[in-house]
Amino acid sequence: MNVHHFIATHGAWSYPITFVWTFFEGETFVLFAAFAAAEGLLNAPLILVAAWFGSFAGDQCYFWIGRRFGLRVLARQPKWRGRVDSALAWLKRFDIWFILSFRFIYGVRNFSSFALGISGIDWRRFLILNFTAAGLWATIFVGVGYLTGHALEKMLGEVARDFGLVMLVVFALILIGAHVAHRLHRRRRRAAVAHRS
Repeated sequence: MNVHHFIATHGAWSYPITFVWTFFEGETFVLFAAFAAAEGLLNAPLILVAAWFGSFAGDQCYFWIGRRFGLRVLARQPKWRGRVDSALAWLKRFDIWFILSFRFIYGVRNFSSFALGISGIDWRRFLILNFTAAGLWATIFVGVGYLTGHALEKMLGEVARDFGLVMLVVFALILIGAHVAHRLHRRRRRAAVAHRS
């Protein structure tokens, strides 16, 4: 399948996909979309807006779930307690800086907004900081993808497209591998703790 041809033909779908993807997570897709924007296949400002609002909406949703149902969810999912406690410890230590940066911290990101909902932080304060942080996150990842695409095109010309696609696939595989390795490490650590006790 020619990915570039697909984007060129169905490029309008990239914006809602970016929104949905970043609602849940999604650095890899944002980087790929920004790389395509550098080649003129997509509109970089629209990718930025979609990533910004998708990330913002996702974390607002998790915050609301934490605020309304957090303790009940933790009672049913006690294995989440460690990550939630970790996020709350980061919040206690760094406060505003944690809210602005948790999207960049591997391992606590997915539980941070949920934990912040439980924490009792004022919802208006979180909304403002979350909107700012989502914009910062989207700007950095769209910027990196866009600038990388431009740099490769200058260096490699037409070869840049295929090379860039290969590099993005490699990068995605590295992210997936790191995620799997992290989960295996956590499982081994929990098994070792259970064995000791």
